[in-house]
Amino acid sequence: MTTHVTPPLAASSAPKSVLAARPVAPSMDHLDELEAQSIYIFREAFARLKKLALLWSLGKDSNVMIWLARKAFFGKVPFPALHVDTQKKFPEMYAFRDQYAKEWDLDLKVDYCPPIEEIDPTLPPAARSAARKTEGLKLALAKYGFDGLIAGIRRDEEATRAKERVFSPRGLEGGWDVRDQPPEFWDHFNASPPQGAHLRIHPILHWTEEDIWAYTQRENIPIIPLYLSNNGKRYRSLGDQDITNPVVSDASNIEEILAELKATKIPERAGRALDHETEDAFERLRVAGYL
Repeated sequence: MTTHVTPPLAASSAPKSVLAARPVAPSMDHLDELEAQSIYIFREAFARLKKLALLWSLGKDSNVMIWLARKAFFGKVPFPALHVDTQKKFPEMYAFRDQYAKEWDLDLKVDYCPPIEEIDPTLPPAARSAARKTEGLKLALAKYGFDGLIAGIRRDEEATRAKERVFSPRGLEGGWDVRDQPPEFWDHFNASPPQGAHLRIHPILHWTEEDIWAYTQRENIPIIPLYLSNNGKRYRSLGDQDITNPVVSDASNIEEILAELKATKIPERAGRALDHETEDAFERLRVAGYL
């Protein structure tokens, strides 16, 4: 007895009426894709780690991170926002922190850095000042016992950050071993911190400076006025007052910042004194646990 099997209908041979009835999914633009990827990273970290905190430096990148975290968790960030405070930020930064910690209903934790006298004297001056944050972060880790810290670094910012992973394991003292970073193929992340250590999670690692500003503009995210031109200068990167300088710029709104970024050859961290010291100063800090 011969059995006749009807071959499956090829996609191209489906009736036109069926093809016409199929809904067409809207295409995602570049910012939508970045947002979706970052939200996925936030949710992965929250699901797989026991005690998280988001490091809030008050700059444009960490403000975008908080915005993304609020979207990821339906308006309420379910873990603390940790500000490791050098007490040397600009007044505008502290005003921004106090206002939006309330408006965004954040569980804000402020922990202070040790004095510079307790920091490695062999470091160059700006690096030694910046290293206060590393030591302050270690104290906060010991105090709260976090097994995951969410940080707003990007690969395009600085050469050593380009070597980072999305889920980056840290040693018992918070150190970073650049030679021992796990592979991350097809968005499969190793979310198991070493015993007694922690992970750094980087949800915007794949973003660029231009992406940050374009998203800030699209979402109407509040910004610190220091990013906008005042008397022909503005800050592209914000840090401590004594080791951060403005760059020459006439960009007085985000549209003008985006146009400026397309034309400029000046690096984003040109105003950071740390980046103009010895060649290995930044990597020494990062190996020790700096962001």
